[in-house]
Amino acid sequence: MVHLFTPLRIREVTFKNRIAVSPMCQYSSQDGFANEWHLVHLGSRAVGGAGLVLSEATAVSPDGRISAADLGIWKDDHVHQLQRITHFILQQGSVPGIQLAHAGRKASHTEPWTGDKLIPESQGGWKTIAPSALPFSEESDTPIALTHEGIARVVADFRTAAERAIRANFKVVEIHAAHGYLINQFLSPLTNKRTDIYGGSYENRIRLLLEIVAAVRGVWPEQFPLFVRISATDWRDDGWTLEDSIALASVLKKAGVDLVDCSSGGIVPGVKVPASPGYQVQFAEEIRKQTGIYTGAVGIIVRPEQAEEIVARGQADLVLMAREFLRDPYFPLRAARELDYDITWPVQYERAKRKKA
Repeated sequence: MVHLFTPLRIREVTFKNRIAVSPMCQYSSQDGFANEWHLVHLGSRAVGGAGLVLSEATAVSPDGRISAADLGIWKDDHVHQLQRITHFILQQGSVPGIQLAHAGRKASHTEPWTGDKLIPESQGGWKTIAPSALPFSEESDTPIALTHEGIARVVADFRTAAERAIRANFKVVEIHAAHGYLINQFLSPLTNKRTDIYGGSYENRIRLLLEIVAAVRGVWPEQFPLFVRISATDWRDDGWTLEDSIALASVLKKAGVDLVDCSSGGIVPGVKVPASPGYQVQFAEEIRKQTGIYTGAVGIIVRPEQAEEIVARGQADLVLMAREFLRDPYFPLRAARELDYDITWPVQYERAKRKKA
């Protein structure tokens, strides 16, 4: 038995295996529109055998973009191009998913390969927002602290984005609450210095996420899964901790969330992260064990045997991979061969199929 290739059923969606393409920003859109790059990028991973193909962080509003080249779903016109992608992914027997995101104070930057620099408003950038008026770094803009009206607008943006995701034929939606972006900024005491109902206590700091979950779950079809990606720790003693994440996962499970995608970090600069192969799997394992919710493991997972062990040992239910999928879009086909397990290949590629030598 190869655990990595056992199907996983969540609600009424069945993933043919436990291998998922993690959201990876491509910074290749104009005005939020998907294009041929996104079709080929995501489609090739479906051809390669992934059970779940998640889009990159997709902005729920224009001011929620990390860069002007981010993928978006803030207007109805975005839906048609996304439909082309989901149609192709479904044809390959994979499940199309979308990650809904708002960058908060980490918005309005140039693409990474052009320096990841702040774009001032005078040069086409936009004013950033956050729970508190605290810049990310010395080079960053000071964001505007959201009013209650602004918070309500963010919640509404996630709701309408989820409605568009339904029309675009996605079968999984993931709320991005990690990596120092807007929702994560509300969760962490390092960035949330509010004194109202959205700040201070743990219960107040998780309020925005719970409101977004309720709004999305309220329109997202009951038969489709809802994921949330979190930073399980800020990697600082005075920040968000694994214990906070365990408590949050219990609340999210009751709120209708099906899986917690367990990443870490990104909330403040200059933090030392002990990165090594599988270094974040511990978070998925502990949250799963303590709460019983499905979890996804991420973080330098590069070998088939490594991915198999994570699932076989019950450390996580899904293995989400990013950079290894950039190196090898056909990782699942290779993994099956190396694990000596027979899976169906696309008929167009059958001539290249062979057992492990």
